[in-house]
This record gives sequence, structure tokens and C-alpha cells, in this order.
Amino acid sequence: MPQLETAIGLMSGTSMDGVDVAMIRTDGECVVERGPSISLPYDPAFRRRLQGALETAKAIVSRQERPGDLRDVERELTLRHAAAVTAFLARFALDPAEIDRIGFHGQTVLHRPRQALTVQLGDGALLARETGRPVVYDMRANDMVHGGQGAPLAPAYHAALAAGLEDYAGRATMFVNIGGISNLTFIGAEGEIIAYDSGPGNTLIDQWVEAEAGLPFDQGGAIASEGVVVKTLIDRYLDQPFFTSPERMSLDRNDFRPPVPGEIGLHDGARSLARLTAEAIARSLRHLPERPALAVICGGGRLNRVIMQDLAEILSPMVVEPAERFGFSGDGMEAEAWAYLAVRSAKRLPLSFPGTTGVVKPVSGGVIAQPSSSAQA
Repeated sequence: MPQLETAIGLMSGTSMDGVDVAMIRTDGECVVERGPSISLPYDPAFRRRLQGALETAKAIVSRQERPGDLRDVERELTLRHAAAVTAFLARFALDPAEIDRIGFHGQTVLHRPRQALTVQLGDGALLARETGRPVVYDMRANDMVHGGQGAPLAPAYHAALAAGLEDYAGRATMFVNIGGISNLTFIGAEGEIIAYDSGPGNTLIDQWVEAEAGLPFDQGGAIASEGVVVKTLIDRYLDQPFFTSPERMSLDRNDFRPPVPGEIGLHDGARSLARLTAEAIARSLRHLPERPALAVICGGGRLNRVIMQDLAEILSPMVVEPAERFGFSGDGMEAEAWAYLAVRSAKRLPLSFPGTTGVVKPVSGGVIAQPSSSAQA
């Protein structure tokens, strides 16, 4: 019987809406026992601080730099993650001593893969001291050192979950995470893993409805459901190099911008951007060796019924289902992945592969911070 570790994963994604916390028991390879998960939203004031941090971070040229107020934002972000761990343990009556390690993603504020530069705010050593548990963090950097784009890293976990989809054994499947940026993981019938960013997910919709309606997101696709698709707007995005280049690219939240205020109405804008999210995923399938039989949708975008309807229409006859259809957590999957990667990192197992990030060879990564000692690479 393989030795299992209990790990907590913490994810604050490109939507910047809060902290997802999830727990699993795993050997970091083929055994995954899923535990509970929760999502703890940020208050509007802190979301605005994170949005400001994106602008400040544009001045960074070395990944250790923290210009302006980024150091203060990083500390507050870390303390909020520590509080999230405390709340999670209390919610499920867990003893901190039961947790072998914590996987800490942090908040991406800059991602420039062509410059081998990625910055995730998050002080792993501080989180280790606050929680009293070992913390694995900064998991993207080593991939870039070895020629990768630093993302996506969740595919190793998706492959472990796909192995349990008995109804689709022997057929290609894919996991699609629709967060701020969408990304997909393809698992071939023989276990081949291919993964990459597929385009804007919720980020343009969120930015649009916040600017036009003062709302943080289009809940359930309610705004989009009252609009019509403006094809010229979608084509303007799909004509950009990300969608026309034969090369797979990793995206930053700021690589695409929402429509200019006034050029389109609120509802038509939300409807068109929802369609864009689906069209972008479909367009990205050109990089795959075969068309999957199944698409498992996770991330906040699966709750937007307009996006899900568009995906089902565009990808037909592929089966398109939310993660919950298979007993997975659509909200907690990315956090679960970071728990899984933390265990792999501690065992020095690969986190990324040539088919996922473009790295030259499978490589591990991450920095380990102990509660009462300095971090170790």
C-alpha cells in the first residue's frame, strides 16, 4: 500500500474573487482520496487592492521585486490565506497536526512566459509560521528555468482523476478549467498528457459587468442571457495572434482587454464575451492529436449557463458536463491540484512535462518552508 499524505491546497486564481481551500490524501501519483473543500470570498476592498497590484506589478523586471505597495499586499494576502486554513480546519473539526503539508499557489500578478518571468504574491515562510505546517510554494519558477511557460501545472492532477473515469476508459478525455483564464488538459487513450491555456475565461466578462453594472461577475449568466451575440466583437478577439499562431502560448490576465465602454450594450457585451469563452475553447482544440469524447468543466465558468450551453452546442457530439456530474468539485479542483502538487514536490516528482508547459524535460519544482526554519528549494 502506498504511503499517503494529507495535504491542503490553497488557490487564489486569476478571477481574484477569493481563496479556495481543499484537502486530499494522496501518494502524489495514482492514489487520490478527495476530502472537503470551501471557498472564502475576498471583500470588495481587498479585490480592489489586488486589481491595483496588477498595475503596480507591470514595473517588475526581476521576480523578487516588490515595487510600490506590493510587499504590503503580499503580507495581507498571506495572512488571509492563513486565516482561510484556520477557518477550514475549524469548519471540519480537523487537528492541524493531521495536515502533512500545505500547497500555496499565491496570487499571480505578472506572467510573461516569453521573458521567463512569473510572479505570484505569497510569503510561504510567513504562511508556514502562521499555520504551523510545512508549506510548498513558488511551484512555477523551476519550470520556466527549464524552458517551460510556467503554466498550466494542474494537468498532473487531472490525469490522476481521469484514471477513475471508468465509463470513458480507453477514450480521450479533457478537463477544462474556466477561471479568469481558461485552460485545458487532454488525456489521451494511452495516457498522453497535453495541456495549455485556451483563452479568456471569466476575466473579460467580470471586467465588463463590473465596469458597466458595478457587479463583480455575471451570476449564472443572467446578464448574458438577455443579450445577443455580436459576431464582429468575437472575431476581433479571435483574430489575435493567440488564436491564429500554431504555437501554444501561456496567458496573463492582462493579455486581453474588455470592450471599450459605450461601444456595445451591457447585455450584448456579456452575451458576446460568454460566446467568446466557448469559441476560444473550441478553437484551441486544433492543438490536440484527436478530439476528446468527454469534456469535464470546472472553475467558476461552469456556473454560467450561457457558456455551458454554448460549449455543448459548439463541441457536439462531444459530451460536455460539469465536474460534479462525476463526483468532482468544480470549485475545489484547482485547490486540490495544489495539494497534490505539494506532495509531488516534496517527493521531487515532476510537476510539469513537455506536453503541458513546453518544458524541455519533466521537472519538479517548488520551495518548501518549514514552520520554524528557512525555506528550502
